[in-house]
Amino acid sequence: MRTFNRKALLVAALSAGMVPVTGAAFAAEESEGDALCAQAVYSMGLRYQQRSAEVAALQRQGYALATLRLEQAIADHDEDANLAIITDLDETVLDNSALLVRDMQACHDYTTWDTWKRWEREGEPRLIPGAADFLEFADEQGVNIFYVSDRYQENEADTIASLEALELPQVSEDSVMLLGPPKAERRAEVVENHTLVMQLGDSLHDFSGEFAEADLEAQRRLVDDNAERFGDDWIVFPNAGYGDWSEAELNAWEAPLDTE
Repeated sequence: MRTFNRKALLVAALSAGMVPVTGAAFAAEESEGDALCAQAVYSMGLRYQQRSAEVAALQRQGYALATLRLEQAIADHDEDANLAIITDLDETVLDNSALLVRDMQACHDYTTWDTWKRWEREGEPRLIPGAADFLEFADEQGVNIFYVSDRYQENEADTIASLEALELPQVSEDSVMLLGPPKAERRAEVVENHTLVMQLGDSLHDFSGEFAEADLEAQRRLVDDNAERFGDDWIVFPNAGYGDWSEAELNAWEAPLDTE
């Protein structure tokens, strides 16, 4: 992870009107004295992800589309096809925004992921809207569900317990496939004995190993190359909290600022 010039980052965000000048956004006592809290720049994305009705609508829309596509896939295959779906967990089935907000308010950069293990053990994520109904539908139709996530393998029992507490179907040591081999290899294990008809995720590497190995511009090209799969057998969910895009340079209108 790249290092940040934290003070410059926050000042730039404040100048652009991205960060409200309130609350814990300013409080950070470091060894060299008081400093502006750079993590406040995450607030806009986290508000959108956690609190906006638009994200909830997009999540429900994604699962409604997934249900329609799964119905179609079931109709297109014989009963002995042994159908399967693969879904990511975090920000696809599970909403972990409470952890991210807690870290931001403490002026801690959650993208270092050094608070994540405790969250996996002790946190209480909520379900993404629409996830439970979709997964229940898949289960009722006899479709195999695999939860392929980069949560830590050492916390497998805790992740399984969290999924069971949320009453999600087909949760077991075999179906919950956590960090170890790359996701592409874990997906390949599923394909060995199943007909994979759908993948769900919030990050492009949830769908293909090509995305994991590509920089941002190459990922955009790969999206164009695979355009026919999005909304068909690849269902993407919004995540404004973190991602490969988070340090991308922005394109601005070159005209000078002029207000009326």
